[in-house]
Amino acid sequence: MLQVKVVAVGKIREKFLSEGIKEYTKRLGSYLRLDIVEISDEPCPERLSAADEERVKKKEGERILKAIGQQEHVVLLDLKGKEFTSPQLSEYIDQLALNGQSSIAFVIGGSLGLSDEVRQRADFAWSFSRLTFPHPLIRVMLLEQIYRAMKISRGEAYHK
Repeated sequence: MLQVKVVAVGKIREKFLSEGIKEYTKRLGSYLRLDIVEISDEPCPERLSAADEERVKKKEGERILKAIGQQEHVVLLDLKGKEFTSPQLSEYIDQLALNGQSSIAFVIGGSLGLSDEVRQRADFAWSFSRLTFPHPLIRVMLLEQIYRAMKISRGEAYHK
């Protein structure tokens, strides 16, 4: 069975987002094993120097890297990444499985982005859109897209 891990910086505070995450976690249960790992975010005042921004990203990056297994295929959610349609995402995940990759980690960075070390560890960078979304909302969107990809892969109705 496919193992999917979502590694995300920060906590979900909004009840409606927590409920969405619970719903998609439940739905995904028959398709894969899901693990959601919340990484604590660094305190981040509104105005930081470039050096302080790098320090924050580095500290969060260290925590992210500790949460990722050596055998996991790492997909960063990144504005500069490749965009997929839902069927293309399904095909991407199917191809990983066909090539023997049974463990995928999706990484959602903090508000300042990801450290260079995390970027170097990544196998792929995926962009939902060129739009900017709140990090907590991206978790729900990610789970919904993974669920949609699983439905498409099995030929089940959902993706219209």
